[in-house]
Order: sequence, then structure tokens, then C-alpha cells
Amino acid sequence: MSEQAARSERDDHVVLGKLTSPYGVKGWLKVYSHTGPMDGILEYPEWVLRQGDTLSRHRLLQGRRHGKGLVALLEGVDSREAAERVAGAEILLPKAELPQLEGDEYYWHQLEGLTVVTREGVVLGRVAYLFETGANDVMVVKGDPQGEPPAIDDRERLLPFLPDEVIVAVDLAGGTMTVDWDPEF
Repeated sequence: MSEQAARSERDDHVVLGKLTSPYGVKGWLKVYSHTGPMDGILEYPEWVLRQGDTLSRHRLLQGRRHGKGLVALLEGVDSREAAERVAGAEILLPKAELPQLEGDEYYWHQLEGLTVVTREGVVLGRVAYLFETGANDVMVVKGDPQGEPPAIDDRERLLPFLPDEVIVAVDLAGGTMTVDWDPEF
């Protein structure tokens, strides 16, 4: 697969989780889910699996909580050996199939890459990624003075994702996020 085709594929899909290892002898697999709640991944009837450059589609036949995790049975994966062949695959979903969100809700993949600017117009950098904590989600903003637009410095900042407190405005079309944040933090 060419680099451009791989980039296009990444742009068209979001990673929902990963198949970690076989469970039992009948093709079941342990699933690591990025969805919230964890078992939300089981609401998608068809999964696209990516192993390296290879994509394959599988209908979800069954899925359930098991201990602290999830297990799933996919169409065409009916033995431990078949499960071993797909273990490690990422579970993708075409972005077009994601449920519509309310006006002020966002998927993390929509926020990644946005330019973060303070109310005063100071460019802090771009949203690199987000992660969950017990209290609230956190954005990792990486500065790049050589970037476009150039950031104030090359620091990495952790900003709490708190709408109406820290997050003032999100402009997906314009590629920017305005924050109420002191650049010295």
C-alpha cells in the first residue's frame, strides 16, 4: 500500500480497539476497547480489521463482557488457529458510520491536529492526542515554533478538556480551538 493510500485509509477510519489474544478454542478473541463505555464497541455490527496494510471485514456474531474485559466472536473466525491469525489486529470503523453527536460534542479524532490559541491570540501548538483521567479528559498540546502557524515555544502542555472553563470555542472547519489558558503553565 502506498504511503498516500495508507494516509487516506487512516483519514477515513477511526480505531475503536484491538483484538488482543484468542480466548478458548472456538474462535473467540479478547478485545481491548477504546470506546466509552467499554462495551460500546459491541454495538457496531461489522468490524474492519487492520493487520499491517491488510483490511478485512467481519460481522460481529457475539460479544460480551468477560471479567474486566470483553470477548467477541467474529464471522469467519471459528477456531483457535483462526483467532491466532487475527490477534493483534486493530478494529476500525469508517468515520462516516460514527453516530452523529450533539452540537457541542466532539470525537477525539476531530480535535487531534487543531491549532490551540489562547483568548489573547497566543498559539500554544497543536492537539497531539487526548487521554482519560479519573476526573476529566486531558489534551496534550505540542508547541512547534517552526510550525504553521508558529507556536510560542516548543513545550508540551497538558490542558484539561473542560468546555466552558478551559475550552472557549472549537472551530473544526477553521482548524482551531480557543482556550482560556496562561501560556506560562
